[in-house]
Amino acid sequence: MLNSFIIVLREGFESFLLVAVILSYLYKSGQKWLSPAVFAALALGLATSAGLGYVLANGVDDARLVALFGEGLGNSISQFLGNEAMREGVLGLIAMVMVGTLVVHMWRTGPKLRQRMHERLGEMSSKTSRIAAAAGVFLFTFLMITREGMETALMLMQVRDQQLVTGALLGLAAAILFALGWTKFAHLINIKRFFQVTGIFLLLFMVQVGIYSFHEFSEAGVLPNSEMLHTATEKFSPDGLYGKWFSLAMISICALWLFAAWLKDRMKMTPQGAVRLGEV
Repeated sequence: MLNSFIIVLREGFESFLLVAVILSYLYKSGQKWLSPAVFAALALGLATSAGLGYVLANGVDDARLVALFGEGLGNSISQFLGNEAMREGVLGLIAMVMVGTLVVHMWRTGPKLRQRMHERLGEMSSKTSRIAAAAGVFLFTFLMITREGMETALMLMQVRDQQLVTGALLGLAAAILFALGWTKFAHLINIKRFFQVTGIFLLLFMVQVGIYSFHEFSEAGVLPNSEMLHTATEKFSPDGLYGKWFSLAMISICALWLFAAWLKDRMKMTPQGAVRLGEV
């Protein structure tokens, strides 16, 4: 439950900030008339992400796959989706690459993200045609939200917990409360630290997913000496002797990092003790 809670909390709040940046730019630049395109893109992006999650979790009817992709490719996709171990291993690798690269990218470009979004929105919303401007803002918002939704869906599929739904719903509620609090008390919330510590959690979670994926590939029999490897990695599976402690270890590492960052901030305090916690 803890894993799904933190994943949805981070991704939900990040999505809120993306929409907030887009809307604030449109309002400040006198282009409030483009806001319906943002809300339409938000709705479609969430629906697309939910649909993707449903398809990945439940699969698609074999006949429909053949109709969409032809007999050869359709049957191959059907066999892939039907092999649970292979499917979970491949999706785990995709999640590792996608989430890992995005977290690192956010760390590198985060300080200039608002500026870059404003520049990109300025290019799209300043088109001479109102239709072209609305389409540009819609596409930009849709791609940003869909990326977050796909990332969330892939990560939640890697959570091996019977209380996944409960954790996800609690994370969504917490993200909404966090977002509402940010609108009123932004100066008290250190957004930079929030994304840093949750980014560390996601990278550790990807290590966990990598171990699980290796275990699933060995179970599917696609690795050399798969049977031996499957037995050797059983203790690191979600219900294994060591695997069940992964979540606690990840939270402990994040808590220690956050405590160290807090001490570092305290050491940098001015003599008057003024620390700008709202600085991003």
